[in-house]
Formats: sequence, structure tokens, C-alpha cells
Amino acid sequence: MYASKAYIGVMPRTAQRQERISFRLSSQSKAKLERAAAYADKTLTDFVIDVALQKADSVVREQEVIALSPAGWAEFQRMLLHPPKPNRRLKKAFAEHARIVRS
Repeated sequence: MYASKAYIGVMPRTAQRQERISFRLSSQSKAKLERAAAYADKTLTDFVIDVALQKADSVVREQEVIALSPAGWAEFQRMLLHPPKPNRRLKKAFAEHARIVRS
């Protein structure tokens, strides 16, 4: 399982918080967040942190996790075990990389 719930309800209110983020928002946005925090029975800070971390987990998962169908996974394994022979473009890319790294 991915760490999508790692932060929810685990972090003590202030004991482990050493970093600070400051941002500005409209009074309407603040009022909406305060109302939502009250419905969730959380402080504004706890609510904003929980929601922000949930969104961060989602964005990170989108960028870092690759999901394959069973057929896609089989093809991926096949390609790893039996890669195609390098073509002209790949050889050129390796040569360019080697030239840049040596510089």
C-alpha cells in the first residue's frame, strides 16, 4: 500500500511540527476552510495540513507509480528479459551521452 494515509490522525498537534509555512488567502477562502475544519472537528491548522498532505500523496502517486494491466506487466517482463537489439537512434543517444559525461 502506498503511504496515502500515513499522515492522517498520526501527527500530534504541535509536538513534532518544527517547520512553518505562511500563505495569504481571501477572507472567503479562510471562512470556507474554517467552516470545513469545524465540520471535521479539527483545528484550522490540522485540517489544512491533513488535506494538503492527502493531495500531496495523490500527486506524488500519480507521478511516481506505474500501474500495468496483467498483459502490460507480462510485456514489460518480456522486454526486460529479452530486450531488442540497439538501433541506430539508441546507439547515437548513448554516444551523445558518453560525450557529454566525459566533458
